Amino acid sequence: MTAHTVEYVRYRIPEQQSAEFLAAYTRAAVQLAASPHCVDYELTRCEEDFEHFVLRITWTSTEDHLEGFRKSDLFPAFLAEIRPFVPHIEEMRHYVPTTVRGTGASVPTLYAWAGGAEALDRLTAVFYGKVREDDLLAPLFAGLDPDHAAHVALWLGEVFGGPSAYSETQGGHGHMVAKHMGRSITEPQRRRWVNLMQDAADEAGLPADAEFRSAFVAYLEWGTRLAVHFSSAGATPPAEQPVPRWNWGAAPPYRG
Repeated sequence: MTAHTVEYVRYRIPEQQSAEFLAAYTRAAVQLAASPHCVDYELTRCEEDFEHFVLRITWTSTEDHLEGFRKSDLFPAFLAEIRPFVPHIEEMRHYVPTTVRGTGASVPTLYAWAGGAEALDRLTAVFYGKVREDDLLAPLFAGLDPDHAAHVALWLGEVFGGPSAYSETQGGHGHMVAKHMGRSITEPQRRRWVNLMQDAADEAGLPADAEFRSAFVAYLEWGTRLAVHFSSAGATPPAEQPVPRWNWGAAPPYRG
């Protein structure tokens, strides 16, 4: 899947027309929201100079914007709303992401919020203690490597935004997927795994606030469903990929 493209449209709107401009884009946004080629959009206004506006639209690709949206039945209604303001456009270009990216510290990672490495070590120790005594999961984990719980703690730490220790010592996402190939994990086993991990989170004292637990359980559901898929007969390993990085939001739709 290719990277999304971001269109930036910079406007300079006379202040006396700003209310009309905002109203027009509020109506035009209905067409953007209805387009399968539009990922998201945002109109911002300069704090220092109220005449300057920047419209950011993320498209599935530049081609999808130019050949898809602009040639769709949605575009005429969109253009009709914004046409009066086209002469005020100072820039309209497409941009693609570079490798320079990251997040600041204003929002803590799930790793930091959970309590870091110590908390995740505690979590996996409690969890695998439960697994050994569970009638449904114990056979699946027979002959468990003594270091398995520690490795899973490293994996969760990296997934939740902590150090890249799993990738550096174990080999990344492909290594984790390989652990599940051919194991034929069943749906009841998957559900038991998720339930026991939630019980372990309670016993290990991980944060119980709704926001953290929502993200935590979302990852458990996503990860275990992938494990079931790759453990099934005939499953094809994915191309080598970095360890997924989970956050407080949700994953995008799977595109293959």
